[in-house]
Formats: sequence, structure tokens, C-alpha cells
Amino acid sequence: MFTLFHHPFCPHSRFVRLVLGEYGCDLKLVEERVWERREGFLAMNPAASTPVLFSDGQPAIPGAAIIAEYIDETLGAEMGDRRLLPTTMGERIEVRRLMAWFNEKFFEEASNPLVMERIYKRFMSEEDGGGPPASDVMRAARANLRYHLAYIGWLAQRRNYLAGERLTYADLAAAAHLSAMDYLGDVPWIENDAAKAWYARIKSRPSFRPLLSEWLAGVPASRTYVDLDF
Repeated sequence: MFTLFHHPFCPHSRFVRLVLGEYGCDLKLVEERVWERREGFLAMNPAASTPVLFSDGQPAIPGAAIIAEYIDETLGAEMGDRRLLPTTMGERIEVRRLMAWFNEKFFEEASNPLVMERIYKRFMSEEDGGGPPASDVMRAARANLRYHLAYIGWLAQRRNYLAGERLTYADLAAAAHLSAMDYLGDVPWIENDAAKAWYARIKSRPSFRPLLSEWLAGVPASRTYVDLDF
């Protein structure tokens, strides 16, 4: 049994949930509002960021990249062809490269600004940085999203999955970030058929169902969010 301290619309948390879902792991979820800087949570992760994973007998495991490595080291070998981090060095490098691209670059340039402005700030006090969304920040994030979507489409046209011939961490990282923005209706799917077709395949996987069932009060999901044939 794993316990994950997360926020439902934190893209990194969504990535870890997809990974554990693909591996069929039992998971207990604990919602954490990191901007509240709760003392108990800071003791787990002084960086005050989600996700943080707990596994029986282990210390707190903070951050999507560290959690992904831990899961691969403890569960990967027994998954056989379903392993999400391949065994050959070249494949592992490419998966890690793309995982970092989405969890770091995509997050900084697109998913985090949009989630922050449109979701987190609704629940933050003014002292914590809450308030109305900044239109200039959202405009820049949406422009950046277009170039990331084009890159996903470019990869999807040349490979069966983003990093190669089978599902890996790279696909789940990209899909996790896109899912948070798709909920908000910010993804211009009409601009890239290859990216849209790839995402439809990933979104149709059983591991995605818990994410698609979550709704945020006062912020309705977009028309495309739960539609598997959007």
C-alpha cells in the first residue's frame, strides 16, 4: 500500500498516480494544499511541493522524478514488458530526457502557470498569493502550450509512443500535464491531429479513469475532458 500526498490538479501528482495505476498498485490519496505550508507536510518535504509518496518502511519520497526512479527500482523488474522505464541504456536515456522535458520544461512554461492562475489562486489567501488570474501569464502559457503540443505531435508521428515502441514514463508525464490543462479547456486539440490521437489512446487506458472522474467545485470540466472520442 502506498500513500500519496498530492493535489488533484498538480500535474506531477497526476503523473505518479498514472504510473501506480499502470502497475496496479493500491494507493491512498491525501490532498495537500502546499501554499498553506502545513508544518507536518514541511517535515515530509521542506520544498513544500507535491507529490510526496510513502511506502511501507521507507522515508518520505518527494518529487515526481525521485518517485519514478523508486518505483522502477522496486517494481520495474517484475513488470516485464509492462515496465515503464526500459532496460537498454539508449531507451532509458530517451525516456528520462522526455520525462524531464515534460515534468520540468513543460511544467514551468505551460501547465504550472495555467493551473496556478486558474485553480490554485482561487483557494489561496491574498497573503499566499491568491487573487484574480493574471491574463498576461495565462496568455504566455497558452502560447507555450502550442509549441509543446507541436513537439508531442512530431514525436507521435515518428514513433508508436513518445519515447519509442511502447508505453513509458514519457507518455504518462506528458499526458498528466495535458490532462490538467484539458480539464480547463486550454488545449487547442484542433491544431494537431497526431498529438490528439496519441492523447486519446493514453486517456482511454484504465489508469486514467480515476483522474477523469474528479471534478472541482466551481470549475466545470471542459467538453473534451471525459470524452474518449473527442
